Amino acid sequence: MNEKFNFSGIEDIEAEEKRLYAEYKKKLKELKKVKKEKSTGTPVFTKGLLPIYVLYILSLGATNGNEISHKIGQRTNGKWVPSTGGIYPLLKRLESDGLIDGEWDDLDKKFQKTYSLTEKGFKEFKSKKVILKSKIEESLDVFNIIYKDLYIK
Repeated sequence: MNEKFNFSGIEDIEAEEKRLYAEYKKKLKELKKVKKEKSTGTPVFTKGLLPIYVLYILSLGATNGNEISHKIGQRTNGKWVPSTGGIYPLLKRLESDGLIDGEWDDLDKKFQKTYSLTEKGFKEFKSKKVILKSKIEESLDVFNIIYKDLYIK
């Protein structure tokens, strides 16, 4: 890759910088997409089930974001371990929606925040649980049909 550049002025250099930066951003976006697709847990779990499951975990008792991820991993025998990069933005949103409360262990250092379910959060959890039950059962039925078709004949 021994390319020779023939720039006639600063405008050419700036144009080449913009082109290379655009190419870099495109490649980076593609790599992030591939990484996301290969990461533990599918988008269905992350977007559809993570919010209600976090509310469930918090219904068991107050805890921090790392511990929530760890508990989900334990409960699913390591088959689904959400990243803290997905947990913390969700916790922030749930907190701003008034569904959970977060309390810093030390207000000055702000090292660790412990979250607990609010009354509103508990009502939301119960409501979503009822709403999602039939959708989850339906999904399980579809997965079982596909599994049987592909692997059990």
